[in-house]
Amino acid sequence: MGLEEADNSRTLNVDSTAMTLPMSDPTAWATAMNNLGMAPLGIAGQPILPDFDPALGMMTGIPPITPMMPGLGIVPPPIPPDMPVVKEIIHCKSCTLFPPNPNLPPPATRERPPGCKTVFVGGLPENGTEQIIVEVFEQCGEIIAIRKSKKNFCHIRFAEEYMVDKALYLSGYRIRLGSSTDKKDTGRLHVDFAQARDDLYEWECKQRMLAREERHRRRMEEERLRPPSPPPVVHYSDHECSIVAEKLKDDSKFSEAVQTLLTWIERGEVNRRSANNFYSMIQSANSHVRRLVNEKAAHEKDMEEAKEKFKQALSGILIQFEQIVAVYHSASKQKAWDHFTKAQRKNISVWCKQAEEIRNIHNDELMGIRREEEMEMSDDEIEETTETKETEESVSQAEALKEENDSLRWQLDAYRNEVELLKQEQGKAHREDDPNKEQQLKLLQQALQGMQQHLLKVQEEYKRKEAELEKIKDDKLQVEKMLENLKEKESCASRLCASSQDSDYPLEKTLNSCPVKSEREALLVGIISTFLHVHPFGASIEYICSYLHRLDNKVCGVLRWACNAMEGSL
Repeated sequence: MGLEEADNSRTLNVDSTAMTLPMSDPTAWATAMNNLGMAPLGIAGQPILPDFDPALGMMTGIPPITPMMPGLGIVPPPIPPDMPVVKEIIHCKSCTLFPPNPNLPPPATRERPPGCKTVFVGGLPENGTEQIIVEVFEQCGEIIAIRKSKKNFCHIRFAEEYMVDKALYLSGYRIRLGSSTDKKDTGRLHVDFAQARDDLYEWECKQRMLAREERHRRRMEEERLRPPSPPPVVHYSDHECSIVAEKLKDDSKFSEAVQTLLTWIERGEVNRRSANNFYSMIQSANSHVRRLVNEKAAHEKDMEEAKEKFKQALSGILIQFEQIVAVYHSASKQKAWDHFTKAQRKNISVWCKQAEEIRNIHNDELMGIRREEEMEMSDDEIEETTETKETEESVSQAEALKEENDSLRWQLDAYRNEVELLKQEQGKAHREDDPNKEQQLKLLQQALQGMQQHLLKVQEEYKRKEAELEKIKDDKLQVEKMLENLKEKESCASRLCASSQDSDYPLEKTLNSCPVKSEREALLVGIISTFLHVHPFGASIEYICSYLHRLDNKVCGVLRWACNAMEGSL
């Protein structure tokens, strides 16, 4: 009965509201009649919208979006952008909500705060009461609190966040209380997000809870993937000591026994009564040093053999690559190349290029392993390289001796500090010295003396090497000076020989046998020599004599001497 009464009351509200609508708005009128399941007709009885389908009870082509309708408690599905959207009239017991103009842009909203459950509602009618607000927005979801102001706005807090989206759907609707058209009974709703401290606090609590759950999940995952803890080491006892001593002698169980011994020593299990047992275990552990050294030497030998095998195998591979590349080169010659097709030639050239690249890579690798440089060097360069090698070796030996000297000095300082610490402990104790401490002191003193002697020897050797190095440097400088002097002497001697052969001997001969007695004859001699220099093979003696005779008729003796000189030179 209650449902029927509610339906009747809703029908009455719709009828009364529809009668007060102005006929200038045919769309609102058609929407109201469509909600009642009636064909939208005008005053004259003609259909307003011809696309009305009474079987469906709605207008075809215009999907109704009314999340406030009774029985619809979910957010409406998304509407495709190409489909027209028309909001419906929403009827309540005390008021009616009319949709905004669909051609207008959607109302603006502020940025949504995190965890927002509160909305701001403005544009309420002046006569609107809290009961009317609850009646309108109760269809969006459970309302927790309403804070109404005297200035026609209020804040509504919902139970869940998705209810805020339903409330925002009402933004832009025109509200009318009953059938009154009074200005105080109408208004335009403006719904927007509101920032509330309670919402922010709940959201932060929720985020912290999610972070705690995530940390707990990660911790459980890490604990699940964490390797199991090692078994605990038993405490020292005579029985356990004998077992560990036996394990130390076994190579397969040595690492486990050494770990147990280390744990006992770090715990402080060593005392006067058990010192001898610990010393024997340490001694047995020390006996494994020789075994480890032998193993290392065996592994190094195996590594060298493997390197040699690798070099041999790589050299064999390089030989085969050379043969393959030779086959490609021979096939690329004109005798065989002309008989191949174009595709075959292309494949052969590509294969040849690939084989050459792989061969070069392997060759570089082999050269890097061997570290040998094949270069032709002269005797002087070899001597210089040997001298530089000797000097570099002497320098490296001196540096190595210096480093060894520094390390020995540091060890000596460490032993001195240990002796001083032992002396201080003895002075504080004021009791008789233990035999173990006396032995340690004696051993430390002996080691200190040995280190001092070794340090002196190293220092002497270092000084001797420095002296040898200085001597080698002086000898090198002397040899370089001697070489420079010899080179200068050779160059001077070659110049003197050339000058003596070219100029001195002819000059002396000419001075002794030259019949030149005046400047004019000397000028003619110069002209003859210049002529001979210009035409050493292209002029005859008669041509030269006729040329000189035209210059001067009184040079008969000079002509004879010049002719004789020319015949001798030819």
